[in-house]
Amino acid sequence: MKAPLISISDLVLQHYRALGISNQQLLIYLQMVSFAARGDRFPAVRDIAERTGFSEQDIYTALHEMLDKGVIDLRSQEDAQGKQIDWYDLSPLYARLQEKLAASPDGGSGTTAPPLTRQRLFDEIEVEFGRPLSPIEQETISAWLDDDHYDPALVELALREAVLNQVRSLKYMDRILLNWEQRGIRTKADAERERAERKRF
Repeated sequence: MKAPLISISDLVLQHYRALGISNQQLLIYLQMVSFAARGDRFPAVRDIAERTGFSEQDIYTALHEMLDKGVIDLRSQEDAQGKQIDWYDLSPLYARLQEKLAASPDGGSGTTAPPLTRQRLFDEIEVEFGRPLSPIEQETISAWLDDDHYDPALVELALREAVLNQVRSLKYMDRILLNWEQRGIRTKADAERERAERKRF
């Protein structure tokens, strides 16, 4: 129970099949998230094989397919000593997911979008940031809702403002929310009303 937690958007579990990801590839991806959380961003194939029970050849094949599908990316950089370091970028999966959701107004579910719950707000922020939220970031968002009593729709609007300004960070969103609060804006309707009034002048 004291082991570190890993975070992955629920939208990944809802839509991974639609992205062409197999059950085997999803499990391998989750293992890579686990390794990355422990600081190992380029886990050995044998280590993934030991955890999953898949053969090393199966792991190699799955990784190549995931690279071809644009679910993960293999990157390289030089360290301070000039040594080449390879690592897996796991964020392309979220970019693919964002493309899918943007293509479908109902989020790909075929039904009317559900109310903006806490979990759905987490999911939207993760998709826009292109990565899972850390436990501390989840606590920050929960504090906005529980302690500051911000309307979830207002937090979503702050997310849209941050994305439009190409600043994907909770600190930036927090500044937006504080600025709105100082101007008496507590709901999405308040923000839209003020925006409409500004356009009139």
